[in-house]
Amino acid sequence: MSQDTLTRLSRRSLLAGGVAFFASAALAGPQRTLRPVARGGAAAVDVAAVPTNARPVARKGAVDLIAAAGLAGQVGFVISDVATGEVLEVVDGGLGRPPASVTKALTSVYAMEILGGDYRFETRVLATGPVVDGVLDGDLVLAGGGDPNLVTDELAQLVTQLSDAGLKQVKGRFLVWGNALPGLKEIEPGQLDQLGYNPSLGGLNLNFNRVFFEWAQSGADYTVSMDARSETLRPVVKMARMQIVDRQLPVYAYAEGVGTDEWTVAKGALGKAGSRWLPVRFPALYAGDVFRTLAQDADIVLPAATLVDDLPAGTQLARFESVPLTQLLRDMLLYSTNLTAEVVGMTATAKRFGTAQAMGRSAATMAQWLTERTGMTLHLADHSGLSDENRVSGRDMVRLLNAAGVQAELQPLMKSIVMVDENRRAIKDFPANVRAKTGTLNFVSTLAGYLDTDNGRKLSFAIFAYDPEARTQSLSSQDELPRGASSFNGKAKKLQQDLLQRWAVLGRITA
Repeated sequence: MSQDTLTRLSRRSLLAGGVAFFASAALAGPQRTLRPVARGGAAAVDVAAVPTNARPVARKGAVDLIAAAGLAGQVGFVISDVATGEVLEVVDGGLGRPPASVTKALTSVYAMEILGGDYRFETRVLATGPVVDGVLDGDLVLAGGGDPNLVTDELAQLVTQLSDAGLKQVKGRFLVWGNALPGLKEIEPGQLDQLGYNPSLGGLNLNFNRVFFEWAQSGADYTVSMDARSETLRPVVKMARMQIVDRQLPVYAYAEGVGTDEWTVAKGALGKAGSRWLPVRFPALYAGDVFRTLAQDADIVLPAATLVDDLPAGTQLARFESVPLTQLLRDMLLYSTNLTAEVVGMTATAKRFGTAQAMGRSAATMAQWLTERTGMTLHLADHSGLSDENRVSGRDMVRLLNAAGVQAELQPLMKSIVMVDENRRAIKDFPANVRAKTGTLNFVSTLAGYLDTDNGRKLSFAIFAYDPEARTQSLSSQDELPRGASSFNGKAKKLQQDLLQRWAVLGRITA
């Protein structure tokens, strides 16, 4: 997340701030290859048939391109024809590697087929007693339905509905219920405390379960704030607190209070001014804190929020409904929001079995469903790809992409990948369209999706780059970007471009 001071944040910024850097890997069985494959995995293509004006990469095999990138032995690559399943080129395609955020493509297929594209999450406000002359004689309940994309502006819409209904005071308690889904304090334990893409999750989520920390130097001191900003509002947050301390490392440190997030930050790391999103670990109390502040601004008096395990029976006073699942997934694949992936995966599992399951168990259940659905073999510990335990091979990723009905539902949700030249400028009139899901973690870079050539041929591909030794070492680092990680990922992304540009040409020739 940028450290520049922000004065306004839209939903797009909220989503973009949740981009996840993570890893996973997978073992897979062999896939049938119809076309003869040359030594090293390069397809047997007549190089003389490649147009002389094609980019040089089109005349080189995948093995050569991987070696030239300095990534020999660290890349799995498979590309195939969607219609026939024919593997056109493969390099180490059977070895399980971290799919990283490509895992979200698997979760999208699962959620679309179990929940349906029109599925919507709802957040409600209930009253356990009657409202007479603006006074509720009972408890007010903020009840989450799991919505992973709920933001402050939308929470404010619930308050507006209460105000329009004439509510002014609550005699009883203000309760918050977040048990629609099993909660976790962080998606992937062991990562740095301050990583906003590794927040808590539960059945009541707000602003991707992150709080906005902002600071500015004032003489020898600093002014700091913690708020729950969205596009038009920035209410102050009381349950998350920050203290500046004199130390070198760690830059940030977290301690759990009694329903509060207690943060400290190293003074020497702040500079003159800046900001970043930090994760919250008590998501339902966070939402309740913000809701209470918004209610106060609307002249509705509420006591401090209290967590409740079981949802009380009550009359609905207000309700907010999310956008359809297709839009949630499109945003998830574009901005790689881990919270969205975990929530939609767990919600799909809950629908299948009639009861919610813990994240890890739900992920394993999803993996079994994918095996039954597509024949792929994989291991999943989560739905987002943050876990280092996830395992998927290039061959099995392509097997999923080629499975009946998958391209029609998944490809429209994926983002367009722009093909660029050596100077990182978009190539005009590129002879193919690429839609795919990216994945990035320190020493992990993945890409999987579809390449449609300009003559109508549809190809599927998976490119998984992974340096396991460097990845393991990076996990013990206090650096958010360990030495060598940027270089590795840069090489991998250039290789992705080269391999796809090669097959934008070869896909037409070998059709």
